[in-house]
Amino acid sequence: MNTNNLNIMGYLFLNESFPSGFQWATSSESFKVEGGWAEGGKGETIWDRFGHDGLANAHETADLACDSYNKVDYDVYLLRGLHVNTYQFSISWARIFPSGHQGSQSEKGPLYYDKLINTLIESDIQPVVTLYHWDLPQTLQDYGGWTNASVVEAFKDYADFCFSRFGDRVKTWNTFSSPWVVSHAGYGTGEHPPGVKDYVVASYQATHNMIKSHAEAWHIYNDKYRKVQGGKVGIALNSDWAEPMDPSKPEDIAAADRYLQFMLGWFAHPIFVNGDYPSTLKTKIEQKRNACSLSEPARLPVFTAEERQRIHGTADFLGLNHYTARLVNNSVGGCTPGPSGVGDFQSHVDPSWSSTASDWIYSIPWGLRRLLNYISTEYLNVSKVPIHITGNGMPTEYIGETLNDTDGIEYMKSYINEALKAILIDGVDVQRFTVQSLMDGFEGPQGYSQRFGLHHVNFEDANTPRTPKQSAYFYSQVVKLNGFGTHKGRMESGWKRSQHLGQVCSHSSSNSQ
Repeated sequence: MNTNNLNIMGYLFLNESFPSGFQWATSSESFKVEGGWAEGGKGETIWDRFGHDGLANAHETADLACDSYNKVDYDVYLLRGLHVNTYQFSISWARIFPSGHQGSQSEKGPLYYDKLINTLIESDIQPVVTLYHWDLPQTLQDYGGWTNASVVEAFKDYADFCFSRFGDRVKTWNTFSSPWVVSHAGYGTGEHPPGVKDYVVASYQATHNMIKSHAEAWHIYNDKYRKVQGGKVGIALNSDWAEPMDPSKPEDIAAADRYLQFMLGWFAHPIFVNGDYPSTLKTKIEQKRNACSLSEPARLPVFTAEERQRIHGTADFLGLNHYTARLVNNSVGGCTPGPSGVGDFQSHVDPSWSSTASDWIYSIPWGLRRLLNYISTEYLNVSKVPIHITGNGMPTEYIGETLNDTDGIEYMKSYINEALKAILIDGVDVQRFTVQSLMDGFEGPQGYSQRFGLHHVNFEDANTPRTPKQSAYFYSQVVKLNGFGTHKGRMESGWKRSQHLGQVCSHSSSNSQ
């Protein structure tokens, strides 16, 4: 056994470097950090409405948040301190088109993003831009939001404007980030705005229109901008890893696969495989419709042959937001709407797993490596596009100015190391790792009670000062070393060593639960 590799917390730790040119990033989302909710002519978003209706923790709002709208230089200063070469942020659609439509274009909104992009480039930090991270203009929601087919044309116009305005400097675009959360929590369970509780029709319709919107945005870029700007357009999909509750039971293995098909495959299969929903999803919904004569559990819209052709292959990379895993077993879901009911599975957590401030995020680092391998096999064996890890992090509970976030460091270290194993040992093409997030922000229903940031933000102070946590210092060291090796230039020998370790690592991860 190579002494350069340590067995930490029951799994093998790989003390090696990432490939040369690997991209290290951190991120933010417009509604969580910008504030300036009505400044510069910005329109109201569904998250503004949610906060003003008193639906977030302690009636908190995102009106000021981190005040990033007025603190571009401050934020980029923090990024320079981390030594990252990439910053992923999202644009607020309502800051560009206040009503969501082209005719309402704001003069001042785009200037904010111009300044942010230019300041990043001056600091040798590559801007990665997400067009949509959940903050739909409220005016569009008044007409049904993502359930109204007209939203596709509106998104296409918005994407076209952004490519034309910022694409000379922005070379990597995510059309959507975690669209599953929009469908699930926005239109299924109603926990997020717009608060629609309709897992029978609305949730599936929202997904249908988001996939079509993504494809149209990709085609706009491909047809009008790619040749001149030379950038890439992908989508950032979120997914847990699903581990069979009992790996010796074929029915649990099948149930774990259904969990992944109902979460990741719902979006990834149309875009990366054949322009259509996974056969597992379609079959289960059809079976339930036939079995449930008294109540319809799910209505899956159908893509036309032309739409399937238009959707398939519309991504230059697969972005992955990943935070946790679940143990999944087969169950009888009956006629209950929602993924578990329609998919006939139940998910569980192992009592030994480390918990976090979020009741759904448990630290299970080996799940990331398994998911990366699954994605590589399931979606990228033909298209061969790379994977960008576009979001990974855990929240801590806010209990005063605690800067010593040791749990966050352990989580980060473990997950980054599992990505390293996927690259060096398994040969998965991962090109970027994004730690979520640059600073604490407004976390939706949780308000400011949960903190994902590498920097602590004092929301009690109108100046919203930021202070680096221990995790910021740790991450900056990982970035400087390009991983966990002692020198940046150790790629060649690291690759050979890790090939030697492949058997041990695979054995270690398969026994890690």
